[in-house]
Amino acid sequence: MTPSEAQAYCAAVTKRSGSNFYYSFLFLPPARRDAMYAVYAFCREVDSVVDDAPPGSDPREQLQRWRDELNAAYLGIATFPVTISLAEHVRRLEIPQKLFEDLLAGVEMDLTTRRYATFDDLRLYCYRVASVVGLICLKVFGTRTPLASEYAINLGIAFQLTNILRDLGADAERGRIYLPQEDLTRFGYRDQDLLTRTYSPSFLELMRFECERTRKFYEGARRAAQLLPATDRRALTVAEIMRAVYARILGRIESSGYRVFGPRISLAPPYRLAIAAGVWLRSRLLLARNAP
Repeated sequence: MTPSEAQAYCAAVTKRSGSNFYYSFLFLPPARRDAMYAVYAFCREVDSVVDDAPPGSDPREQLQRWRDELNAAYLGIATFPVTISLAEHVRRLEIPQKLFEDLLAGVEMDLTTRRYATFDDLRLYCYRVASVVGLICLKVFGTRTPLASEYAINLGIAFQLTNILRDLGADAERGRIYLPQEDLTRFGYRDQDLLTRTYSPSFLELMRFECERTRKFYEGARRAAQLLPATDRRALTVAEIMRAVYARILGRIESSGYRVFGPRISLAPPYRLAIAAGVWLRSRLLLARNAP
């Protein structure tokens, strides 16, 4: 497969996913958009190794194949469509291989860990599967200030916690409980209650607590963004689009009365595009105000 064919494959994977991220990528310049398609396709396909493993397959073996292929990408001898495309971008953007290795380690945690005793334990998982992706994205976006890393780490954790809260029911069907055991104990909500999708006063208190915690990470990202120079804030426009989208999803979880065991809470595509356009316009106005 040629690099251009591999790039087209990554773009198709991203578009087909219908992810919130796809709409934000549309606001990137073409070269950076192509890099994000490759990064997203890598994340998507690696995640599918665990979450969509065919019966009889060995996810650990498949993850090892991805580790080998990642190494091949950095050596310039990749053979998977995603890594052929990724190789072009990691070389040009100087993205450290360790970030992708940390991501693979996070995905692998889903094969070995179905409960998290403390929030510190869960935070490590969130860092690996989400904050690390944010740090990769900083290379794609072209930020220059070290403080941008604090932004990416906070935002990644906020995104992952939002996903966890939204997908409590779907994860329970897989036997996974991401909410820390110490939190369930604190509010008197048992594992079995969650596995059977039980609404109760304890559940509402638990969810209120978890949503407040998640908002603190969004706020941490917002504060970090405000301290960045205008050029970096403009570079993070796509990330700010995603912050706006996911913060609204968290708001929907709260306004629904935490009804996360029914249909998946989401935003309609036109609404997501409207949010994206609004954030993009504000970014351009900020740049204009700070122009010499």
